[in-house]
Amino acid sequence: MFDGLTSKFSDIVRSLSGKATISEKNIQDMVEEIKVALIEADVNLRVVRRFVNQTIEESKGMLVVRSVNPGQQFVKLLHDKMVKLLGDEKQELLLRGPDVVSAILFLGLQGAGKTTTVAKLAARLKKEGRRVLLVAADLQRPAAVDQLTYLSQQVGVELYKEDSKNPVAVVKNALKYAQKNQFNTVLVDTAGRLQVDEALMEELVQIKKAADPVESLLVADAMTGQNAVEIAQTFEEKVGLTGIILTKFDSDTRGGAALSLKTITGKPIKFVGVGEKIENLDPFHPDRFASRILGMGDVVSLVEKAQENFDAQEAVDLQNKMAGGVFTLEDYLEQFKKVKKMGSMQSLMAMMPGLAGQIDPSMIDEGGMKKEEAIICSMTKKERRNHLILGPSRRKRIANGSGATIYDVNQLIKKFEKTKLMMKKVAKNKGMQSQMMQQLGGMK
Repeated sequence: MFDGLTSKFSDIVRSLSGKATISEKNIQDMVEEIKVALIEADVNLRVVRRFVNQTIEESKGMLVVRSVNPGQQFVKLLHDKMVKLLGDEKQELLLRGPDVVSAILFLGLQGAGKTTTVAKLAARLKKEGRRVLLVAADLQRPAAVDQLTYLSQQVGVELYKEDSKNPVAVVKNALKYAQKNQFNTVLVDTAGRLQVDEALMEELVQIKKAADPVESLLVADAMTGQNAVEIAQTFEEKVGLTGIILTKFDSDTRGGAALSLKTITGKPIKFVGVGEKIENLDPFHPDRFASRILGMGDVVSLVEKAQENFDAQEAVDLQNKMAGGVFTLEDYLEQFKKVKKMGSMQSLMAMMPGLAGQIDPSMIDEGGMKKEEAIICSMTKKERRNHLILGPSRRKRIANGSGATIYDVNQLIKKFEKTKLMMKKVAKNKGMQSQMMQQLGGMK
């Protein structure tokens, strides 16, 4: 995400970080580069002008401060301006107490991923202990109810639906059902259109009156750029919004929508969709995403994702295996699957300080990783636990079973043996572990 913008901002940050002095000419040149980068990222022109003017104005006073490195100070100024552009601070969902029903209305056009987003948020809220009911109020799109039925089963939450053509009545009845059956969170999937029209808006206004929602969230496709901003403006004017969820955020290489929405609409981005899986919905942290855009990484989010997928005791057991040299292909596969749950390698690289904007996406071989997983999955348990028994005939069988070549199998085993040796050295060498931690700390 934000590939081009991050690459350019990373270059600017690096060029400034080592400077002991900065002149007005330096700043003017840098600001011009920032302006071009933002315009190329499809950021709203009004937002670009405001960002540039405020940066120039605030940087004038910065030049007279002698106690702080001017280069570092300008980088901090850029970071603070970017955070403000993205919405200042993370905005939580406005939910009532656990004994009162909170309705959340999902709005948006067809194709933005609204129905899938409803299920993703349901999964997140269920994990947080909320008693969630989904409501199928999209009675316009064929198969919308069927899709939500399937997703509700996948998430493990109940769905309220009726054989009706009146979405307002469905919502009213769903809220009565929720109160009667002790649900405290009701997520309402509403109809979209291919474009904004008066009929859609009038229907949504009536649904909103019936639902009395604590949140009215617009689901918008991040890849549509300024079109998403215009759609948000229209929905805010006609229906009223409390927040925005951007889908396909991981595929948004420019970032124009994310960088324009808060300033233009006044409404915060609350969540971003970062993949197709149910768990791929992340809270939006302006400060963390500002750091990513500037190529400074996002260690906090990386650690949070790791904590969600790695058990502390498992980590201790793994370290003992590594130190004892008994790390197997079975362990390798298990760790591979856990890392995959954290997200794509490209998204993880973006969180690593110093790597954001520096890695060419084409260099990340996601296909090769899938092939490695297929190869290991084609082995027997005995073979995974002792790769030394993998002779020519076994390797040929594994290659055939995984759709790979014998060369691929050989390369995987060589890679595993090198990894195993390196992990053993790190696990046994406390000094090396300490040095690695210091390096990570220095990159923050």
